[in-house]
Amino acid sequence: MAEFTASSQITGVIIIKPDVHGDERGRFVETYRRSWFPEGREMLQGNRAERSAGCLVGLHYHLRQADYWYLLRGHARVILHDLRKGSPTEAATMTYDLDEDIDTGIYIPPGVAHGFSSLTDMLLTYLVDGYYNGSDELGIAWNDPGVDADWGIDTPVLSERDANNPLRSAIPDYLIPRYQGA
Repeated sequence: MAEFTASSQITGVIIIKPDVHGDERGRFVETYRRSWFPEGREMLQGNRAERSAGCLVGLHYHLRQADYWYLLRGHARVILHDLRKGSPTEAATMTYDLDEDIDTGIYIPPGVAHGFSSLTDMLLTYLVDGYYNGSDELGIAWNDPGVDADWGIDTPVLSERDANNPLRSAIPDYLIPRYQGA
């Protein structure tokens, strides 16, 4: 049976440690079950991100979409920041390392900004509960002093989008997520 741990830092974030079965042939891990996800959310789309060491992705957020991340190879530093107005953990930042040797998934609810740095070459698979919608692809600056994130790398390689995301304080009110309760 998988083990679920609710984050004490950000309401709604869940760390999932699935069962791992192994023998001399290797190992088997059930990485996803629909029943694991709160609020009746069903993951509809699977994505894969491969990054070289030193890359940084984020901080992205969605008003409506939840994510479930599972690292297959490498080592990644995950940064989460609660943007949800009215959340019990509003403005909290969480750092969590994913490592290929420790089977762990992380559920990220809508309104929680998320990003990762590749501390090594890495392969991340992630599921989302909505099909791609460009109007729900939002972001804040990866180096926003209000987030105060330790990405674990000094000079990250960034996309143009991530290099130009606004500070949290510059996000218009209509693009600030609202907490929907637990």
